[in-house]
Amino acid sequence: MAVKLGLDAKLYRNTGSHGSPTWNEVQNVRDVTLNLEAGEADVTTRGNAGWRATVATLKDASVEFDMVWDTADDDFAAFRDAFLNHTAVEVAVMDGDVATAGSQGLRATCAVTNFSRNEPLEEAVTVSVTIKPTFAADPPSWLVVA
Repeated sequence: MAVKLGLDAKLYRNTGSHGSPTWNEVQNVRDVTLNLEAGEADVTTRGNAGWRATVATLKDASVEFDMVWDTADDDFAAFRDAFLNHTAVEVAVMDGDVATAGSQGLRATCAVTNFSRNEPLEEAVTVSVTIKPTFAADPPSWLVVA
């Protein structure tokens, strides 16, 4: 069994093009959550012997994470600017290094749908960020490093 630790997982931002990505590890990030789910369609028939039958429909994804509020950080600025300007950012949410064989995760061009500043009294100022796949020439995909 290959156990993966959260501290070994990585969030990347593409600073190149989709066809020739340049993956920049977002280091100013903590507690990343990758949410994957699918819609449902009821396909119950009388032949199901009284059991409801469901099939998965459209997939949905979101990525939630916190960053320390650091306006000098290029990744922080990229997510902030994407939120403010309604532009997209391409990311890879990986369970390991993007250059290591066997690492895998979601690759998607995303819109920043939440950029909320948190100001706890005795902690650093942080920002809670939510990103979701958006309209792009290349749809989201599951990336497995060969």
